[in-house]
Amino acid sequence: MASTSHPPVPFSGSLASKTSASDLLRSTRNGVCGVPLKALGRARLGSKKRDFTISAKVRKVKKHEYPWPEDPDLNVKGGVLSHLSPFKPLKERQKPVTLDFEKPLMDLQKKIIDVQKMANETGLDFSDQIISLENKYQQALKDLYTHLTPIQRVNIARHPNRPTFLDHIFNITEKFVELHGDRAGYDDPAIVTGLGTINGRSYMFMGHQKGRNTKENIQRNFGMPTPHGYRKALRMMYYADHHGFPIITFIDTPGAYADLKSEELGQGEAIAHNLRTMFGLKVPIISIVMGEGGSGGALAIGCANKLLMLENAVFYVASPEACAAILWKTAKASPKAAEKLKITAQELSRLQIADGSIPEPLGGAHADPYWTSQQIKIAIEESMDELTKMDTQELLRHRMLKFRKLGGFQEGVPIDPKRKVNMKKKEEPLLPPGIPDVELMDEVEKLKQEIQKAKESTGKIPDTGLNEMIEKLRREIDFEFSEAAKALGLEEKLVMAREEFAKTRNSNDQSMHPVLKEKLDQIKDEFNRNISAAPNHASLTNKLEMLQEMSKAQKLSEKNSKVNKLKEEINKRLKEVMNRPDLKEKMDALKAEIKSTGVSRVMDLDQGIKEKLVQLKDEMDMEFSGVFESLGLNVNPASLPDAKRRIDEFNNEITTVMEDLVNSTDLKNKIELLKMEAAKAGKTADAESKAKIQALEQQIKQSLAQAMSFPELKEKHEKLKEEVVEIVESLEGSNGSLLADNGGANSGVGVNVDANRSFA
Repeated sequence: MASTSHPPVPFSGSLASKTSASDLLRSTRNGVCGVPLKALGRARLGSKKRDFTISAKVRKVKKHEYPWPEDPDLNVKGGVLSHLSPFKPLKERQKPVTLDFEKPLMDLQKKIIDVQKMANETGLDFSDQIISLENKYQQALKDLYTHLTPIQRVNIARHPNRPTFLDHIFNITEKFVELHGDRAGYDDPAIVTGLGTINGRSYMFMGHQKGRNTKENIQRNFGMPTPHGYRKALRMMYYADHHGFPIITFIDTPGAYADLKSEELGQGEAIAHNLRTMFGLKVPIISIVMGEGGSGGALAIGCANKLLMLENAVFYVASPEACAAILWKTAKASPKAAEKLKITAQELSRLQIADGSIPEPLGGAHADPYWTSQQIKIAIEESMDELTKMDTQELLRHRMLKFRKLGGFQEGVPIDPKRKVNMKKKEEPLLPPGIPDVELMDEVEKLKQEIQKAKESTGKIPDTGLNEMIEKLRREIDFEFSEAAKALGLEEKLVMAREEFAKTRNSNDQSMHPVLKEKLDQIKDEFNRNISAAPNHASLTNKLEMLQEMSKAQKLSEKNSKVNKLKEEINKRLKEVMNRPDLKEKMDALKAEIKSTGVSRVMDLDQGIKEKLVQLKDEMDMEFSGVFESLGLNVNPASLPDAKRRIDEFNNEITTVMEDLVNSTDLKNKIELLKMEAAKAGKTADAESKAKIQALEQQIKQSLAQAMSFPELKEKHEKLKEEVVEIVESLEGSNGSLLADNGGANSGVGVNVDANRSFA
């Protein structure tokens, strides 16, 4: 507030009556130095100049929040003016945020930290365990982020730590100067605009700016602009168009701010004005969706020649939650809505709405913001090199055609003016009811023959003709029931029951349901008692029998179809297992090893090769069992074939012992002597020869029995017997058939030698 240090100065002459000292202190717009122009002319004629002083109190104001530093760094990235930018590095590091689907990864990460902590505390070397866990973590991260669902990408796009517009700008530009205000008295912080350079080329940048913490989000209004923000962007568009700066816009907003004040200030008009203006700008425009692009709030700065999207960004007309609330009446259906909306970068690129997808690191853009910014920079340079080759008219046409080709339409067919447009066309039944039984039976027989031929040729039952015939029979049966009800005088009762049922459904009073049910039961009992007296009873019975027969065929067809699909799936899965590189390599190596031995029979193979065969067989059995179990099929336990294999090995060992014993000198001589005595005796042997033969047979049996009673064989037999019994008891529904089919492993070793057997 201004005040004088002296009392009012008196003026002499004509000035004394015309003006006072207070006039000298008024605004300078009325004259020069506070003196009115008409008084100034007269003052020069007769007045004397008098000295006076004026002092003023300066009001203390709040110090600027981001003042110019006392010693500005001239070499700072972005230029000296970046010292004035309100966007400064955060003093505190952002807190890590784990999304729901990332929790399994956090468990692995916690294990890695625990092992590292244990290694530091104990001084032991856990490097192998740490490397193994880190490899598992990287593989799980890769598997997770290469198979993301649409709703998971929405959650990544909304991640609180996702890099913002200014984060990317300061990473990709050499110089950047922020420009403020819409020249109408407002500066919306939710939209940031400014000039910057990339590799010496100047651009006009503008984009939605979200906050990096709660305080910044409140200041930036969570990236939701008001009309002032869009008008600021519009002013910068005109500025860039006038000076020939290409425009690059960054989109990351849930939508325009839809409060009452914004609507009063013309939110819709501001967005529409931007849409109209962007189609007429004569400079190249590139839009990059770096987070979520919501509705018209995103499109207001998104009418570009090229629309690029980060890999995990989304672009939608309505959020998945809003869509689910409208269509499914609950926001919990948002995953289903996100899938149906087709809002991800990959889907929008296939629909040619987006012109490309910019890759992100595993874990999202917030995992490595600088790398993501460099990918954006590369995409901008490639797109701008393409657009700068176009002249102005070609550029405008390119932008127009980009939006004209979206979606599709079909020219309408002229409508007959005589026909009422709003009248729904009457749907005629496929076949009128009341077809004679003879015709229906002929059609059914013809269909049976076609089904039989198709089954013999392809092994499949055709569905189309069968389904049509079932529908036809159902319509015929409904018609026959109606006719029977008319003939029995039950039609009126049925009509009344239907009306009561309709009233009950429309009413909130549920007390009529038991009464109505009783009436319907009475009508049903009366109909069943008197149906044999109806004139069309025979026709109804025939049609019901035909329907039953066709229904059985349909069920069989569905069953065969399921079986065939299951067979195809099993064959496909088994083929994938057989074609696995590791199994294929093992089989080829084993085949080559067997071929090198020159042995043709499995029994003659070396024990080491047999063990490799058994090991490969067990491995493939496990793989096949996994395939069957994944398809919901029951698989016999692997212990059953293992038990059979053990029994076969024991029998082979017994056979080997017997052959060694037979080839021994003493027993071989006895067998040769037995052969000679048998040859001498012939068919008509006397009592002495028979006695010798019996004595020799008895000696051979005793020798074999002594050989088979070795302690080692007995011990192996008892041990194998116990193992087999345990396996059989563990199998559900087992009846001991395994023991009965494997050489009597459960009943001791019995030897019966025929005198005429050849031991050569």
